[in-house]
Amino acid sequence: MASRLNPYISFAGDARQAMEFYKSVFGGELTLNTFGESGMAGTPAADQIMHSQLDSPSGYTIMASDTPPGMEHEPGTNVSVSLSGDDGEELRGYWEKLSAEGTVSVPFEKQMWGDEFGACTDKFGISWMVNVIQS
Repeated sequence: MASRLNPYISFAGDARQAMEFYKSVFGGELTLNTFGESGMAGTPAADQIMHSQLDSPSGYTIMASDTPPGMEHEPGTNVSVSLSGDDGEELRGYWEKLSAEGTVSVPFEKQMWGDEFGACTDKFGISWMVNVIQS
């Protein structure tokens, strides 16, 4: 297996909902493992996500978990996810879904470097950058 680079996102108890949302955006195969399945059965965190992974048909991988009890959680302050490529139709579709119910910080439009680009924070507090490379 080749090395790959992908985001790993921590959530404050809503990792399952966030990952199901991302699956609705990107499609693909989602695996979810709870703390309860990993030795913490019977605890308040038993149903929370210890590890999850979404592998999309386009080759994107997103990993995430709920923040374990006792650890601090600061959503969106230490991660941005960048989507880029030359398939404008695909990337514009992702943009529409990610920015819906979120906050747009840079409108998706042609930029001074010639590409279409937008930046937003989705409804779960995660920052996204979408760039359509112009040939």
